[in-house]
Amino acid sequence: MPALRRLSELALEATSLEAVARLLTRQLPKALGLQGATLLLWNRKLDSFESLSPGETQLRPLRSEVRDRVEAPRARYLLSEGQLLETPGGTDEGVLIPLLARSGLAGMLALPPHPRRRKVPFRPSEARLLSALAARAALAIENHLYQRELIASERMAALGTMAGMLAHDFRGPMTVIRGYAETLESGESKPEDVRERATLIVEMVDRLERMTAETLDFARGAGRLVRRPVALPSLLEDLAAAVEMEVSGLEVERRFEVPATQAAAVDVDKLHRVLGNIAANARDAMGGSGRLFLDAQVEGDRLILTVADQGPGVPPEIRDDLFEPFVTRGKKKGTGLGLAVARQFVEDHGGSLTLLDHGPGARFRIVLPLQEV
Repeated sequence: MPALRRLSELALEATSLEAVARLLTRQLPKALGLQGATLLLWNRKLDSFESLSPGETQLRPLRSEVRDRVEAPRARYLLSEGQLLETPGGTDEGVLIPLLARSGLAGMLALPPHPRRRKVPFRPSEARLLSALAARAALAIENHLYQRELIASERMAALGTMAGMLAHDFRGPMTVIRGYAETLESGESKPEDVRERATLIVEMVDRLERMTAETLDFARGAGRLVRRPVALPSLLEDLAAAVEMEVSGLEVERRFEVPATQAAAVDVDKLHRVLGNIAANARDAMGGSGRLFLDAQVEGDRLILTVADQGPGVPPEIRDDLFEPFVTRGKKKGTGLGLAVARQFVEDHGGSLTLLDHGPGARFRIVLPLQEV
């Protein structure tokens, strides 16, 4: 009884749909002495239930995996408003608990037969507590589903805006590529003109590739990491060298104060993108060339990475929205997605990316937890 009351309180405190699922399919069966449970979420669009079993309650699979459409099981008992009712045509001794929210049915919880109670699975006091728990869980599920739908609709609206921007931004590079390609095709250009125009074509293709990559990263949203163990000093040096090689015009000044034996498990490719996006913005802010300062130190179980440039800094009017998609000022290249994608990748690691208040120039602070290798 105390365990059921505690779970009822926790249902209102659940911070995610995954947390509600864990409570209903793991913690609740354990409190009742049952072997697991199945959560059925009602999909209003398809007029069907989607099954969420205990093995699918980890943080990411709930958001990224497609669950099978199922029909509600035919249990012998139905729990309604604190009353345990026998249902006609029930094929097993299990119990169905409707999860009724403000907008209607949010889902159902299917409990298996109790191993020691063959006649009546729950006492009246337990049935009342289970009904109260189900009502609170239904509200939590409804809130989280609404939030997920809202995020999805906002992302679709953002993608629509982005499609219009890409159609406009792609037109310039494609015009340059076509024009120079046509002059090269004529065969009348001087050798020095061929080299110059070929270089410009390559630059335009690189620009389109960056814009496409940023667009795909944003459209996919938060994703899984491909972590691999790396030595931290080597990783930092590789990141700095990649910036110097890939972001032309930048000279990277390093100051790494990390233990020589320190290791970490990170997604190296995504960290390359994080630093590359920040560095590309720094180069643009400095007019095409300048110094980038990269400082690193370990504090406890965290890597603190500071990236600074010699530019004019971030304008006050966009500081608060700097990491939002499409926020940019005075830039003729890119989509305004670079920093939004960079923050997303850092947060995928469980870290944070922030703009520091003090300059000179723009200064960013990256904090990464150093997971055990």
